[in-house]
Amino acid sequence: MPEVHEHRLKRLQMRSMRRGIKEMDLILSAYAEARLPQMDDAGLTLYDQMLNENDHDLYLWVSGQADAPAEYAALVTDIRGQLAEARG
Repeated sequence: MPEVHEHRLKRLQMRSMRRGIKEMDLILSAYAEARLPQMDDAGLTLYDQMLNENDHDLYLWVSGQADAPAEYAALVTDIRGQLAEARG
């Protein structure tokens, strides 16, 4: 049985704030709150897959210290953009 959309959003939001390092908790929980409700199923699936990546790798990608894999490049760019917006 497919996951109910609201349950999927809550699960992804929880996974976003319960990471291995505090920096990624803060970055991804803010991103999830701001962007996930507007994402389509394909976007949510990609985000879910990205959450399986190592936190240290994610931090390097989001901070611009390393290039994100091509499959996540647009998503990481969006995360960076949301982070910049939040910093105002």
